[in-house]
Amino acid sequence: MALNLIKLCVGADTPEDLRVWREAQAAEGHRPIVHTRQTPKRAEEILDGGSLYWVFKGQVLIRQRVLAIETIGEGQARRCEILLDDALIPTAPQQRRAFQGWRYFETKDAPPDLATGESEVAMPQDLARELREIGAW
Repeated sequence: MALNLIKLCVGADTPEDLRVWREAQAAEGHRPIVHTRQTPKRAEEILDGGSLYWVFKGQVLIRQRVLAIETIGEGQARRCEILLDDALIPTAPQQRRAFQGWRYFETKDAPPDLATGESEVAMPQDLARELREIGAW
């Protein structure tokens, strides 16, 4: 069974913000890479079909498949690059508290993907978030 990672999406408030930024980066020839200081010790499990789940304002909303994990440099300059698939896959919203860096995320704990067409919610995301927070949706 694949293992996943979960990470806060810093600098993007919504999945649309991330999509626009990724498209701009791709237009400049940049690949979808996440840079981290620590290389996951369980990288083989992640590469066996795992994804990186993105948290936006306290909710998991998107995932991207992890394609490669590579440690670059040595000593003080050592870092990890996580290459992601271009596709942003919408997930059912799931509340998550803030944390630093990335965490392992078991598949059994991950939210399900939304079916095609469900990613466009009929109401604004802020309203949907507030309804979930009070338990009304």
